[in-house]
Amino acid sequence: MTRVSVGASTPTCLRLKDLLVAVPNKVLDPANALSLSFQAGQMWGVLGPNGVGKTSLLHTLATLLPQASGSIALNDQLVSKMPRSSLAQQLGIMFQEHQDGFPATVLETVMLGRFPHLSPWERETDQDLSLVLASLERLDLLAFQERPLRDLSGGERQRVALATLMAQSPSVWLVDEPTNHLDLRYQVEAMKVLAEQAATGRLVVMSLHDVNVATQWCSHVLLLYPDRPPIWGTAEALLTKDNLEPLYSQKLAVTALEGKPLFIPVA
Repeated sequence: MTRVSVGASTPTCLRLKDLLVAVPNKVLDPANALSLSFQAGQMWGVLGPNGVGKTSLLHTLATLLPQASGSIALNDQLVSKMPRSSLAQQLGIMFQEHQDGFPATVLETVMLGRFPHLSPWERETDQDLSLVLASLERLDLLAFQERPLRDLSGGERQRVALATLMAQSPSVWLVDEPTNHLDLRYQVEAMKVLAEQAATGRLVVMSLHDVNVATQWCSHVLLLYPDRPPIWGTAEALLTKDNLEPLYSQKLAVTALEGKPLFIPVA
C-alpha cells in the first residue's frame, strides 16, 4: 500500500484572530489579543519571561487547551472544527518535558509519530519504517533504537521527541523549548533540524528562553510581555535592546557575532 503524508504539500498558513490565551493565575486582558498569521517556511520564536504564557500559547494552538476567545485557523479551517486525525496529520507538538506513558523502545516511540497517518487497524508499512529510521539517523539515534526509553538521559529523550515529530512529518511544528536538556552540540543539531524543516516549506513555531538562539535562527518573533501588549514581526526588526530589556526586566549589553546581535545580561 502506498500512502502519502500530508506534510508540507500545500503552503501552510496558521492564522490567529483576536486570540486570547488563558494563562494560569493571569487576568485576561483584551489588549493581549493576538491577530497574526504564521506562514509556511517561517521560523517563529516566542519569547518572554517565565510564566508569561509561551507554553500555554503552544498548547492552545495545538487545541490541547481551549482558547479564552478568538479563533485559530489552519489553511482557513478552524482547528476547533477539524477532525482530530486530520489535524494530527498537519500539526504536531513537541513538549518541554516528556513522560513515559508505557514501556517502549526508542524505535517504538518514534514510530508513534506515524500513528496519525494510519487508518483504523492499519499496520505500519515499510514506508513508515523508512521514515522512522531516517528520523533516528538524523538525530544520531540509530544505535539507540532497541533501548528502552526509560534508560535514556534527558537530552537523549529530547532527541527522541524531536525524531518522533520528524517522523510525524506535519506541516506545522510547534516546539516547546527545543534545546531543553541538550548539550552544545545537540542544541545546534536540533536547531539545524528545525531550520531544515522551514527550508522545505514547513512552519516552525517554538518557545525559547535564549534570545540569542532567536537572533541566530528565527525569521520572526512574538514577544509576550507581562505588563504590556505583545508585539510581533521579523526577528531583525524586533530583537533590539529597547524591546528586550523591558521584556525581561534586565539590562543588556549588545555586541555582534557574525553580523547578528549578541545580547549579554549585565549584572
